[in-house]
Amino acid sequence: MSRTAPVAPYPAPHDNTARRLEWPFLPPNLRAWIERKCGSPVVSAISQTSGFTPGFASVLVCEDGSRHFVKAASVKAQRTFADSYREEARKLAALPAGVPAPRLLWHLDDEWVVLGIEYVAARAPRRPWEREDLDAALDALEQAADALTPPPAELDLDTAEDDFAPLLDGWTGIRESRSDLDPAHLAEAEALARRYAEVVGGDTLVHTDVRSDNVLIDPEGRALLCDWNWPVRGAAWFDSFALLIAPRGEGVDVEAVMAERRLLSDVPPETFDINLALYVGYFLAQAELPVPPTSPYLRDHQRWQGEVCWQWLAERRGWS
Repeated sequence: MSRTAPVAPYPAPHDNTARRLEWPFLPPNLRAWIERKCGSPVVSAISQTSGFTPGFASVLVCEDGSRHFVKAASVKAQRTFADSYREEARKLAALPAGVPAPRLLWHLDDEWVVLGIEYVAARAPRRPWEREDLDAALDALEQAADALTPPPAELDLDTAEDDFAPLLDGWTGIRESRSDLDPAHLAEAEALARRYAEVVGGDTLVHTDVRSDNVLIDPEGRALLCDWNWPVRGAAWFDSFALLIAPRGEGVDVEAVMAERRLLSDVPPETFDINLALYVGYFLAQAELPVPPTSPYLRDHQRWQGEVCWQWLAERRGWS
């Protein structure tokens, strides 16, 4: 696999970024309800500690030997995350069979939002990214784009043009805080970002949150896409390009990868520059916000992603 110099070591432990609710701390009546849905008493719970949200997410091992992947969030205490799980249930239920994703088996929407999702004996992609896992994930994204163009009729999705508009809000702060970056280059990047609506539109259901903690690799080496919380209607290439940020930061020659992938190879180069500039504005602005106590590595992750996108954009634009 062709590689370039990594931007910097990824600053967070890949498999231990989340601070999640644990099984013993769920209400007893909720645990009993979940056990009834699983069909057997739970004997152990393996918390999934990747990602950046505090909701309950565990593989439940039952007395009968079965395994179940369950997510849960309190509507009262974790409203934002309960809302995201509710959206995920709605989106999972509508995904056509051709999308490589674990299936929703059951869910509860009451004082708690609970999702029972198909358990898959799988692993996360290896980090730093390896070409075999990256190709599997890109294959899955191409398969998903084929199945999700157009999106399922029953889903009323926001457009990428509308959904991404708030990503521009941080540029004032970036201009003030990043005195280490060339002002002319920052101005050029901001001007590019403000053209995002020219390029992100389309008629595909776009995941918008594809990264290694939302991908599983099964024993046959095939990738599955997880965490369908925030899809929008947008461009078919969007997810495949977004997936390349972390590999780029870890030294993968992603330009060579892009030349080989059917969703990316024919996209005009300026389109990717516009999208990178949009990411720069979002990630660098988010990185300056306070650190959430339930997600101690979130800002480190966002800052690293922002620096990766800035350096990638600078290289593509020929900035010194």
